[in-house]
Amino acid sequence: MCNTEYQNYIMGARKREMAERIKEEKKKTAIVKLNDCPTSPRKMRLVADLIRGVEVNRAMDILKYSKKEASNRLEKLVKSAINSWEAKNEGKNIDDEDLYIKEIFVNEGRTLKRIRTAPQGRAARIRKRSNHVTVILDSKIEKTEE
Repeated sequence: MCNTEYQNYIMGARKREMAERIKEEKKKTAIVKLNDCPTSPRKMRLVADLIRGVEVNRAMDILKYSKKEASNRLEKLVKSAINSWEAKNEGKNIDDEDLYIKEIFVNEGRTLKRIRTAPQGRAARIRKRSNHVTVILDSKIEKTEE
């Protein structure tokens, strides 16, 4: 085997190992998105800040008893993230894995522009804002490599 062939063989093995490692890390996390939610991003961020970094069961309790309207939508999204994580990790329990909300962020979505009549024959613009929410769940338990 010449030197370049040997280097290609080694490089391929390293890439394969890296791909396997990345695949295992992605298996621990669940990423769920909610696009075009008809709530202003500012109102949604108030609720999202409450559950960032919190354990999943505690976050569900916080959202369930929150008075904010955005909490209902976030509660559904977190449930969806839990189901996604369970689908990836069959046979594992949420409580044993110590699942928590690693990241949650709210981005601005599309804004619908509407016109409303104003005094003296003028028109005022109404901006109906929407947002995109992304939730990433992760497991706190680090697996020891054998």
